Amino acid sequence: MELQTPRLDRRSWALLLALAFLWSVSFIFIKVAAADIPILTLVLIRVGLAAAVLHVVVMATGRRYPRERRALGRYALMGFFNNLLPGVLIVYATARIGAGAASILNATVPIFTLLIAHVATANEKITAAKLSGILLGFAGVAAMIGPQALGGLGSDIIAAGAMLLATASYGLSNTIGRGFGGIDATVSATCQLTAATLMLAPVALLADRPWMLPMPDAAALFSAIGLALASTALAYVLFFELIARAGATNTSLVALLIPAGGVFLAWAILGEALTWSEAAGMALIGLGLVVIDGRLASRWFGRPAQGNDEVVRSQARSPRELTGSS
Repeated sequence: MELQTPRLDRRSWALLLALAFLWSVSFIFIKVAAADIPILTLVLIRVGLAAAVLHVVVMATGRRYPRERRALGRYALMGFFNNLLPGVLIVYATARIGAGAASILNATVPIFTLLIAHVATANEKITAAKLSGILLGFAGVAAMIGPQALGGLGSDIIAAGAMLLATASYGLSNTIGRGFGGIDATVSATCQLTAATLMLAPVALLADRPWMLPMPDAAALFSAIGLALASTALAYVLFFELIARAGATNTSLVALLIPAGGVFLAWAILGEALTWSEAAGMALIGLGLVVIDGRLASRWFGRPAQGNDEVVRSQARSPRELTGSS
C-alpha cells in the first residue's frame, strides 16, 4: 500500500496560522482569568464549556457520533495525552523552572512529534528539510525567550524532565490524532474534550471546591468564556481538520508559532515592549517554516521542493499503523 506524505497546502497554512493565533491569545485569557479562578477549575471550565457547546453544535447540525469502541478509546487517549497529562506537568514544571525555560522546552513538541511519527507511521519520515526547519524554529524560540531563561533549566532537573515529558505527550497525541482522519473534525473535537472533562472533573472538584470560591469579576469570567469558546472549542475543530490534512508533524509546528504569536499579541494588545531578540527569534521561526515548506527554495534554486510540497510515496510496513490508519 502506497501512502502520500502529508503536506502543507494553502488551506493547511491558513489553518495552522489560525490555530496559532487562537492558542496564542489563550495566554491573555489565562492571564486575566487566573487572577480570580484557580488553575484546575479554570482548565475544567475551559474543556467542559467547550465540550458542552460543541455537543450542541453536533446535535443541531445532525452530525453523528462514532460508535466504535476503538475510536472512543482513542479519544480517551487523546484527552489524556493532549489535555490532562501535559496540562498537569506544565503547571508543575512552570512553577519551578519559570515560564521562559518552560517555553523553550515546549518548543521541542515538533521534534518529539517528528521522531514518534517517523517510527509509528509509514508516510511521515524524517527529512533534512523538516529537521532543519524545526531546529531553526527551536533556535528562534530560544532567542525570543533570551539566555536568562536557560538558568531555570538547571535549577530543577525533575521539573525540566516533567516539561519534556509533557512535550513528548503532545507529540504522541499528535500522532494518535492521525487516526481520526475519516471523522468530522467537530465530532472529534467534541469527543476529545468530553473525555478530558470527565477525567479532570473529579480532580478539580476535590482540589478546588469551586462552589465555595467567591464569584470571579466580569473580566475573569469573560476571559474564561473566551478561553473555552475560541481557544478551545474552535481551536480543536481546526486542530483535527489540520491534522487530517497535513499530518502530525506539520500540525506540531504550531508550537513554534505560539511564542511568536504570544509576544506579538502582548505587544499589540497589552502594550508590552518588543525587543530586538524577540524580533530576531520570530525571523528565525519564519525562516524555519520557509525551509519546511520548501516551495520558496525550489523557486530560487530551480529544483523540486524538498519540503512539504514534495510528493513522496513510501511503502506501509504493516497493514495497520499504530495511529489506527488503514
